Amino acid sequence: MRLLFSLLIYNLLLPAALLGMLPGALAKMRRRGGHWQDLAQRLGFLPPDKRAALDALPPRRVWVHAVSVGEAGIAMKLIPALLARAPDLGVLLTTTTPTGHALAAEFATRHAGRVVVLYSPVDLPLIGAWPLRLARPEQIILVEAELWPNLAAAACLAGVRMSLVNARLSARSERRFRRFGFFIRPVFRLLDLVCVQEPGDRERFAGLGVREGRAHLTGSIKFDPQGAEADAAQVESLRAVMERCGIRGSRPVLLLASTHPGEEKMLAGMWLRLREKFGGLSLIIVPRHVERAAEILAELRLLGISARRRTTTDERMDAAEAPAPVLLVDTTGELRAWQCLATVVVVGKSFLAAGGQNPAEAVMAGKPVLFGPRMENFEPLVELLLRHEGALQVPDELELERQLGALLAAPEKCRRLGAAGFAALQAHAGATSKTVSLLLRE
Repeated sequence: MRLLFSLLIYNLLLPAALLGMLPGALAKMRRRGGHWQDLAQRLGFLPPDKRAALDALPPRRVWVHAVSVGEAGIAMKLIPALLARAPDLGVLLTTTTPTGHALAAEFATRHAGRVVVLYSPVDLPLIGAWPLRLARPEQIILVEAELWPNLAAAACLAGVRMSLVNARLSARSERRFRRFGFFIRPVFRLLDLVCVQEPGDRERFAGLGVREGRAHLTGSIKFDPQGAEADAAQVESLRAVMERCGIRGSRPVLLLASTHPGEEKMLAGMWLRLREKFGGLSLIIVPRHVERAAEILAELRLLGISARRRTTTDERMDAAEAPAPVLLVDTTGELRAWQCLATVVVVGKSFLAAGGQNPAEAVMAGKPVLFGPRMENFEPLVELLLRHEGALQVPDELELERQLGALLAAPEKCRRLGAAGFAALQAHAGATSKTVSLLLRE
């Protein structure tokens, strides 16, 4: 009865919430390269080629859902492990954002016939469950988040197992969820399996209603060193891009990863001051949202910095054009490889916005990593890295500049910091394999 009441309240509020979000969602979709056909797909109107691709999947199927780029990256690490262990398995992979969809679509081309990529459905009654009817999966695998009440109820009625993998729940998120515990707990009780990253996550999910014995500690797939290596060919391709931009591999490179508004200007100003001491220091900026590229270029010009865009690096440069020591990456799916080419990495969204971005890939590349005070979304990982002296957290821009100067002046210190961070993540080794075993009930 509590579940029915929760669904009733949810479905009364959902249409108004969707209408309120629609203008912003459509604007964001257009900025990030989405199309009207994508919205139609989310309502269950599939083009013939997508229906044919679904029909051609092997009869045994799972549905993996990943919201955006970060979750898609985890899915792209999990799915090959699933396919290797279950040769008769086909995968429907859904994403919510255009950037996540583009990354997943490129991945699917490497697994033609076994992986089909679609946009995720809108969780409205009857509409949200169309992948259950068309794909007929034996299991739904949600990556990190996005537990939809209507879909969870439909899966339960259809006898489809629902799993949440690489799950994490910060203390702050738990407090927020607990305010609505009466409505949320019945939905979380529908989960058949929850694979959590940290010991504390298991207790927190149990507090939200996950049944006893269904939450398992696996570690983080994203932090699992196994299979986390960047594509060697992509790294070499980007090394050539750097050379064309005048960024020499023999000189130090500062990489600003997943930056948010305001951080590019602030950190680029800091880079200008560091270049006075370290003349060969180059700068690579990888913003979290590539559609901000024009805005970032304008801010850099006000600082007197002439940056080159990644999307123009394949063009032939004029012989008289002086290569720029600053590269702005306005493409997606390359951050992991760029981090392999950096001397030191600064993690964005940790200075001027709350939450932070994930430092794990840079740490797994063996790079020294620094981030600001706002890393609330990654508290367990930050605590682990700091405890092992595998990263540096600084309170502000001035301390960041001081610490970067110390690292650039002492390459051995850089190496030790990177090695300590990599060693700290060994606690998550095998997370992908453990997750696959639980999903396949091995």
